[in-house]
Amino acid sequence: MGQSLDDKLIIYQLLPRLFGNANPRNKYYGSIEENGSGKFNDISDLALQEIKKMGFTHVWFTGVIEHATMTDYSQFGIKPDDPDVVKGRAGSPYAVKDYYDVDPDLAMDVKNRMAEYEALIQRSHANGLKVIMDFIPNHVSRTYNSDAKPEGVRDFGQDDDKGKAFDPKNDFYYTPGQAFVVPKGYSPGGDDFWSPLKDGFFDEKPAKATGNDKFISNPSITDWFETVKLNYGVDYLNGRKGYFDPIPPLWNKMYDILSFWSAKGIDGFRCDMVEMVPVEFWGWVISKLKNDYPDLIFIGEAYDIKKYQSYIFDGKFDYLYDKVGLYDAIRKLTANQWGATTWDINQVWNRDCKDIDKHMLRFMENHDEQRVASKYFAGDPWLAVPGIIITATLNTGPVMVYSGQEVGEPGGGFEGFSNDDGRTTIFDYWGVPEHQKWLNGGKMDGGLLSGSQKNLRNFYSKLLNITGQNEAIRTGGFWELMLANQYQPGFDQRIYLFLRYTDKQRILVIANFNREERKLRIKLPDDLLKVLNLGGQKEFTDLLSGAKYSTNDINTGLDITLPASGGMMLNF
Repeated sequence: MGQSLDDKLIIYQLLPRLFGNANPRNKYYGSIEENGSGKFNDISDLALQEIKKMGFTHVWFTGVIEHATMTDYSQFGIKPDDPDVVKGRAGSPYAVKDYYDVDPDLAMDVKNRMAEYEALIQRSHANGLKVIMDFIPNHVSRTYNSDAKPEGVRDFGQDDDKGKAFDPKNDFYYTPGQAFVVPKGYSPGGDDFWSPLKDGFFDEKPAKATGNDKFISNPSITDWFETVKLNYGVDYLNGRKGYFDPIPPLWNKMYDILSFWSAKGIDGFRCDMVEMVPVEFWGWVISKLKNDYPDLIFIGEAYDIKKYQSYIFDGKFDYLYDKVGLYDAIRKLTANQWGATTWDINQVWNRDCKDIDKHMLRFMENHDEQRVASKYFAGDPWLAVPGIIITATLNTGPVMVYSGQEVGEPGGGFEGFSNDDGRTTIFDYWGVPEHQKWLNGGKMDGGLLSGSQKNLRNFYSKLLNITGQNEAIRTGGFWELMLANQYQPGFDQRIYLFLRYTDKQRILVIANFNREERKLRIKLPDDLLKVLNLGGQKEFTDLLSGAKYSTNDINTGLDITLPASGGMMLNF
């Protein structure tokens, strides 16, 4: 990896719209004037220093690119979007309206919005943080129209033959002869929202295919109806046959867009729904970009375990989401679900991610998933402790924390388009209540947090700093200790333990998902003791608590009492 000595990126995901918003009003379907919006400038030197102090190496600024919205910016020369094809008053960051522009909501001075974002990139770098931003390759908003594109750039669809359902030279897919139909029963912005464009109609003829692969003119309200699918040369209606030679025009358009942002100093892209775009495109575009920017990183949102190898080795991704493996296993354990077992974690490294473990990005929260503290997940942010220890330290690959996770934000309430679903809305103007206690009116000192929240944030900070500063975790080997301990008294399927080690350092990681404490004698197998050349008396220090433990003979094991829903990282 060009970008660092190793793959242990420690990523903080934040939406600028939410992060700096100190407005506590949170009115259902509130406007930007009522509920407020965070700005690029709120992510100040102070904010970035606080993020850096927690141990983060990268910040993923989510929702920066200009997307369709119900807020009217026509006085700044921005064409209003039809609310009938927008989700939420603020709009979805994943319904891009102009790939060469940034969201006016995030600017103090709308005319100066790009300069404000460029200043944020520079400020992040000056504070020792690298910048990741979104790339949404599969779809754009129905109202896509680039008014900021550089001279000579052809817009999506500008040269399409709309009489054809599919043509590899087209940027979009069409349903010839049919007009687009807005889903029945959709009331954009809520019943109190009025707009001259809100009339249940959107003029699009012929209708374009919808983002989630619906090649029809009348998508349902549960479809991604606000987006249109982009055409990478795959004929979906005829056996998904690919036409990649000559290269479809869209490929070069996307390369130009990624080059445009890379030239501004972006260090990496988090790519949305990568499996909906052919792997051939990724292999081509990532290789081409890395010729120009060798240190660029690409993170793919992926969900199909069978395709991981292909997207890493053929698609050239640096990292892929480990959602279907590790996240799902840890979620079940954290939520104390029936049948949850730490042997599922064994399956992740031993089977699903074998030989590609360092390429897997691990997390317990992001904007798509429910908050740990929500009633739909664990209901208590402290129950994340064993899971986040494993998430951060299982292998040498990246770990990600979502803004608000570190203070136990539960993602409660009906925000507007977003229901009360345990997620913090990405569609609506909103303040994040527990995060706002840390924000403390811009002081960013956690002044309004409870004692428990301050302790939780300190735990995350300690864990992430340990993760980044210890070579055994960052770059060391991995030895699972489940088989060696499965018949030990006190052991059960809610305990997970492993060793991370280098020639110079050894850290024994133990996680207890049981809701009560467990007494355990931990055994290191003879073949491991031989590899590490260990014997006799040994002292252990828990890097998380500072507590010390010892054994008179490492061959007979180490007696330990594991706290309920807790964990240890024993350095010896």
